[in-house]
Amino acid sequence: MVGIMKYSAEEIKQYVEQENIRFIRLAFCDVFGVQKNLAILPGELERAFSFGIPFDASAIPGFGGEIKSDLILHPDPSTIFGLPWHPENGRMISMFCSVVRPDGTPFEGDSRRILREAVSEAEKAGLQFAFGSEMEFYLFKTDENGDPTKLPFDNARYMDVAPLDKGENIRREICLTLSQMGIQPECAHHEEGPGQNEIDFRYSDPLSAADNAVTFKYVVGSIVARAGLVADFSPKPLPDYAGNGMHINMSVKAGDGRDYLDQSIAGIMDQIKPMTLFLNPLENSYMRLGSSKAPGYVSWSSENRSQLIRIPAASEEHYRAELRSPDPSANPYIAYALLIKAAIHGIKNRLELPGSTDMNLYTADSRTLERLDRLPLCLEDAKKIARDSSFIRENLPESVIKAYCDR
Repeated sequence: MVGIMKYSAEEIKQYVEQENIRFIRLAFCDVFGVQKNLAILPGELERAFSFGIPFDASAIPGFGGEIKSDLILHPDPSTIFGLPWHPENGRMISMFCSVVRPDGTPFEGDSRRILREAVSEAEKAGLQFAFGSEMEFYLFKTDENGDPTKLPFDNARYMDVAPLDKGENIRREICLTLSQMGIQPECAHHEEGPGQNEIDFRYSDPLSAADNAVTFKYVVGSIVARAGLVADFSPKPLPDYAGNGMHINMSVKAGDGRDYLDQSIAGIMDQIKPMTLFLNPLENSYMRLGSSKAPGYVSWSSENRSQLIRIPAASEEHYRAELRSPDPSANPYIAYALLIKAAIHGIKNRLELPGSTDMNLYTADSRTLERLDRLPLCLEDAKKIARDSSFIRENLPESVIKAYCDR
């Protein structure tokens, strides 16, 4: 029982006892997708499943202030995974949790709940979504005090091999560790920037895909720290080199067998500007957009990496859309929830996919670019568009919108 499996609370309790598990990590995210946790001992597991574990949320970003700051964590036994790098005499497992108020009502800032509700709405409409992310990150050296620097781990470039690519063994260890945890990487390689790496995931249901994306950043950080390095997932770590993207691959299937991907893409394009604040939530995000394969315009095309949405060459079984604007600072639960909602918006309103933009937008002339709608140029623009959007107000709690707009 090391990978993410579907187990019951009783099975978890039996496993903890039989395998001499010493610590249980209760994981959740703040409103910006940063993973938080508290650890309990096995003797507290019964209470965790029956009543939940209280915690002080006053210092958690987006979770409110000191007033009414007590919240409760309820572990989801279906999300158990082991942490293979912990020693045998201190074995630890982890579970994602729901966050509720003391009276049992759901906490509106629980982004995992926001995604669950979006999935439920899709299922009621007879739609099934799947997501897979492509996560990029830089590896930097640390100084004599162990603090991070901006010195890249290597000077390799796109898909170089060892010895130029010094990250090969680290990526291998990351992938093997993820596999032990039940998370299946699809491929890994060196990216364009010095010290930049990419690991892609197989398709999963939306909730598992978001859990995997959050867990991935935690695993990468833990493994590279053991090598005396630091992983940087920020959108634009080095001003003169490629930024880090979190490309999101999405497919949608209907129970009646109909293909709704085109209408889904149309819905996403229709709402991409108000969604951008939540897909690119940092000022640093806007240093990335519009350069080095990061899109700057609302457009789509087949097999074209200068576009917002690319339709990769693939068989019918793997037909999907790749959204290229998000970066790793996005909360994947909110990102996937908004993409589902935008896709449903496109399907319900029978939106037509606009014509494709089959050209390289990085070399296109100014007249061509003037005809295209631009993504927000800076964080303040993105905040204003989000604040004014009825789509965002209808699909995110006011407290979440306020947290992003007041950040």
